[in-house]
Amino acid sequence: MDSNEINDSLTEVPEDKAPETSVSPITAEEETPVLDVKQKMEKIIERLKEINNDPCNADKSELNQLKQSFYKTLKYNQDTLYKEYLEAGGAPESYKMVANDYENQFKEIMSSIKEKRNEMLAVEDKDKEENLRRKLEIIEKLKVLSESTEDSNRAYNELKKLQQEWNEIKGIPQAKSNEIWNSYQIYVEKIYDIIKLNNEFREYDFKKNLEIKLHLCEAAEKLEDEEDVISAFHQLQKLHQEFRETGPVSKDLREDVWNRFKTASTAVNKRHQQHFDELKEKEQRNLDEKTVICEIVESMEYDSFKTFQDWDNKTQEILALQAKWKTIGYAPQKMNVKIFERFRTACDEFFSKKGEFFKGLKENMSNNLEKKKELCEKAEVLKDSTDWKETAALLTNLQKEWKSVGPVPKKQSDAIWKRFISACDYFFAEKNKNSSSKHSVEITNLELKKEIIEKLNAINAKEVAEESDEETIKGLIKEWSNVGHVPFKEKDKLYNKYHDIIDKLFTKLNISSSQKKLSSFKNSINNKESNLYREREKLSRQYENLKNDLQTYENNLGFLSSSSKKGSSLLTEMNRKVEKLRSDLDLILEKIDIIDRSIQEEIDKEDNQ
Repeated sequence: MDSNEINDSLTEVPEDKAPETSVSPITAEEETPVLDVKQKMEKIIERLKEINNDPCNADKSELNQLKQSFYKTLKYNQDTLYKEYLEAGGAPESYKMVANDYENQFKEIMSSIKEKRNEMLAVEDKDKEENLRRKLEIIEKLKVLSESTEDSNRAYNELKKLQQEWNEIKGIPQAKSNEIWNSYQIYVEKIYDIIKLNNEFREYDFKKNLEIKLHLCEAAEKLEDEEDVISAFHQLQKLHQEFRETGPVSKDLREDVWNRFKTASTAVNKRHQQHFDELKEKEQRNLDEKTVICEIVESMEYDSFKTFQDWDNKTQEILALQAKWKTIGYAPQKMNVKIFERFRTACDEFFSKKGEFFKGLKENMSNNLEKKKELCEKAEVLKDSTDWKETAALLTNLQKEWKSVGPVPKKQSDAIWKRFISACDYFFAEKNKNSSSKHSVEITNLELKKEIIEKLNAINAKEVAEESDEETIKGLIKEWSNVGHVPFKEKDKLYNKYHDIIDKLFTKLNISSSQKKLSSFKNSINNKESNLYREREKLSRQYENLKNDLQTYENNLGFLSSSSKKGSSLLTEMNRKVEKLRSDLDLILEKIDIIDRSIQEEIDKEDNQ
């Protein structure tokens, strides 16, 4: 093996080709090594130590295999550690890669092998210069011999002696190889053509050289079918060396034999060049893909990310882009490290901005918590008031102010909300107990709702439904919702009767499930009284959660492809979920509208009292 090839295989792996877990979590599980990670790394290092004892005879393919196996094992180890870190609750932006002692040992041994090979190269270069000097001396002797008119037999013997000496001399500097060979060949052929050789020697020599060169032609022609293009190219170089070192054939066959050998060489060289052209084109495509990913990350509009959900959605996009990056092959060598540095810089900037946002958000949440504590204190002062109208207005304003305050730390969120709503609920419950006119109104409402149930039963009793029945039912449902509260003892019994007949009619007339849910909700609202604000807060939270889910699904749709059967099926399912979420969002908005109208009715009633 050429020593330059060995040294090429010892080149350090650029950072882009090393594991990239420093900026992203595990997105695709590597195949688990058969051996334990530690055992496998130790085994690789032990073999490298053996090679280091005799680096001059190192095998390039084995070194490449050891290097690839080591970095694959190292990457698996790093990905596993990172995954464990995430599962333990660690934040991706705070992860720091743990140093690996085996990697340092690996690099030291590879560096030692490379250093020893460099020393050997220096010796080889010196030997090549000496070989060049010796071959130049032989050429000078051949030149003198080609101009001599001495006895042909003595000249022939001298030629053979010089040829043998030439063949025993090994490599010379590559830059001088063709020039020296051409000079050598010119004088050898000139000697063969000029000196008067004995026909028997001459024909025998030509015949032997012809057999060798025909064999070399056949070997070169077989290389066209060699699967390994690189190996075929290197084998061809050896055949060329043998072809050059073989003496001439008869003059009438020289051109034919050379053309045959050259034709076979051209085919191999063409495949070799085509291989690298395709590799270059593929690397350029990879660079283009990676450049697009960099531009996407670099174009992030950080000022538009105002909420936790905004940053979480964008984080998922970044992680998806990092996973995509890992599926793309190498870029051209000159750009490979640069494009990775560009991508890593853009990702680092994103996670840095995210960290700054959450730091500021934490401070804002602390301020919001103090504001909500103040609102709780105000509500607790008002809850025992008996000035029902004025206090109800004050508490309503406090609830509106509560909505305008931003989020608080998650650990305190439920507790502070319960504290506030408990004070509000207590006041309104006491207020309802002391409504003197409430009972008579509730009796009237009870009779009105019984009449509505009777009308619904009458529609259900029809053997054949009429076209107008559905509109009549919807009108009765609306009328039911507009009727106020009934006595508490009668509420559940009356509601169950109403619910049962509505279910039967909806089934009988095939009225939509959304209308059914909305009707049921309207009825339940009438029984919640002072809990309307809490119900509205609950629905608002549900709406925001569903809205965020919808945005996530719509973002994910951008990463799906329907080119495969599996991809098409997943795309269909995702679209179905998106439509379902949109429908649920519309339903929640209608419910919130119903609550707002109910709250306004309560306020209007208070104003009229």
